[in-house]
Amino acid sequence: MSQKRILVVDDEPDLREILQCNLENAGYLVDTAASAEEALSTLRPDHALILLDVMLGGMSGFRMAEKLRKELKNPVPIIFLTAKNEENDLLTGFSAGGDDYIAKPFSLHEVLARIKAVLRRTTAQAAPKSELTVGNITIDYTRKLVRVEGQDVRLSPKEFGILSLLASSPGRVFSREEILAEVWRGESYVLDRTVDVHIARVRRKLGEYAFRISNRQGYGYCFE
Repeated sequence: MSQKRILVVDDEPDLREILQCNLENAGYLVDTAASAEEALSTLRPDHALILLDVMLGGMSGFRMAEKLRKELKNPVPIIFLTAKNEENDLLTGFSAGGDDYIAKPFSLHEVLARIKAVLRRTTAQAAPKSELTVGNITIDYTRKLVRVEGQDVRLSPKEFGILSLLASSPGRVFSREEILAEVWRGESYVLDRTVDVHIARVRRKLGEYAFRISNRQGYGYCFE
């Protein structure tokens, strides 16, 4: 198994050195940055995780996380390191796209344990099934195809995205806002009604299996 590469972002030189030394002893490859700006220029596609201090000079850790998630569409896991530990700060961290949150002072054993847990969780999430079959409906995520009773059904990219999202968590109700955020990804001037129109098209194309997509009045849509 190849070594995981971690980016440590903290403006305290001693802490960066301690973290780098211990992470390397634990078998990780480690890069460091003293600011969010330096981190953004240092970040590589093979970085498996970022340890990110919140209280940085210049751009804050929260702002860097938001930039990665919203502007750069980068899903790299982030663990925040900060002296703050109040509930509002936790909520800010998670809403900015953080995967975990460690309050200073912390033990190195805790840091290593949290890193292992986040990497294990995100690695599992990053390896989705290439195909999902429910009854006589098969969704091929790799080829972007849907088959009903062995026959190919042509779906537009948005229709395929909706069906894939709903089928990824059978039984879970997705609100229209969630569907818009996941499938349209920030496109302007898209109305909630657009979701209803696309789902009606998907149902029509599923034929007698349209019942698989149910509408929970006032809540959203669900794949049964």
